[in-house]
Amino acid sequence: MNALQLVRLMQLASPTLPVGAYSYSQGLEWAVDSGTVRDAPTAQRWIGDLLAHVHAHGEAAVLYRLCVLARDEDWQRFAHWHTWFRASRETAELEAETRQMGGALARLLRDLAALDDAAATAVEHCAPIMLPGAFALAARAFGLMPDEVVTAYLWSWMENQVLAAMKTVPLGQVAGQRMLLSLGEAIPVAVASARDCADGDLTSFAPGLALASARHETQYSRLFRS
Repeated sequence: MNALQLVRLMQLASPTLPVGAYSYSQGLEWAVDSGTVRDAPTAQRWIGDLLAHVHAHGEAAVLYRLCVLARDEDWQRFAHWHTWFRASRETAELEAETRQMGGALARLLRDLAALDDAAATAVEHCAPIMLPGAFALAARAFGLMPDEVVTAYLWSWMENQVLAAMKTVPLGQVAGQRMLLSLGEAIPVAVASARDCADGDLTSFAPGLALASARHETQYSRLFRS
């Protein structure tokens, strides 16, 4: 990776990326409300379990494939895995989140003139575009490698989860940084799992997350959209 590619990767992972990631907790807010998450150790376990048991063999594995397929311009298989990911969203909140963020990122890429004709056609063909699909097209536009892109994607997700925990538990800044320091060590393992996961081993089976997300839809008082 050269210096410019590193800059582009940091831009994609930045909390200033205008896709609205800060407004989602992915069920964490309900876990706090129910008492499942009540302090820094339980928040770290919740986030770490999602990384290891949900994202590594699901969302991250799909993103890795989409990055490779977009780079190779294999748009038929790109559409297949994009459809698989959308179908794997188990609640209305989770589907709306990835659709809204993916659409925002696709619009940003168009505004930045970062989509060539092939990528723009892929956006239309896959409409509504989900976040992993839009992220893979951004990676193609910036010439980024799949391992690097999945690393940035997981870091961005993890950072938002820690911020959600800090707001809802609540936790202090130092506690949040301790969590990121510890949880960050698991990202390379998750990236390797996403890369090496066979097609038949991809899974979205996460009943705890689905229940938390579904119950969050009717939670009496909440800060986050999902």
